[in-house]
Amino acid sequence: MRRWFILSAIGNDRPGLAAELARLVLESDANLDDSRMTILGSDFAMILLCSSTNPETADRLAVGAKQLERDHALTILLRHLEDGPRPSLPAPAHRLFRIEVAGTDKAGIVAGVCGALAELGVNIAELSTRSRPGPGGAPHYEMSILAEVPEALDLVALRTRLEDEADRLVIDLLLAPA
Repeated sequence: MRRWFILSAIGNDRPGLAAELARLVLESDANLDDSRMTILGSDFAMILLCSSTNPETADRLAVGAKQLERDHALTILLRHLEDGPRPSLPAPAHRLFRIEVAGTDKAGIVAGVCGALAELGVNIAELSTRSRPGPGGAPHYEMSILAEVPEALDLVALRTRLEDEADRLVIDLLLAPA
């Protein structure tokens, strides 16, 4: 029987961490099914989905993760997915949309846009943000969302709710099919 695991790791960035985590999965007799990695601030952050039919894999992953935590000052969380991974994107009876946001960096952009989506039952499948210097050096904020929109949701209502939130936050927002 195939079992799935999520492994997340955070620590000071340095070359080789992705290789160490991939090696842990390989040496635990698991397959690396999906992963995301980024640098946030000065830290490396990686999330891996792996699977195996070997009943010893969970213990191997746990022991290996503890060793990596000690050797590389990482914080690692290992989680077993009881029901396995969810269906691929989009979920049944949903459509994929991309939402792009840009504007002057200020508190509340992520909370406001994500809150508006949650009110309408829209699931966020991916989210990334970035703050960087804009024209004249003022902080410029960008957010990109991949959202699963229920087919039953009126797109005019979704667009209106997002435009209202964009007006409130004084940001530019684009909603388009993915």
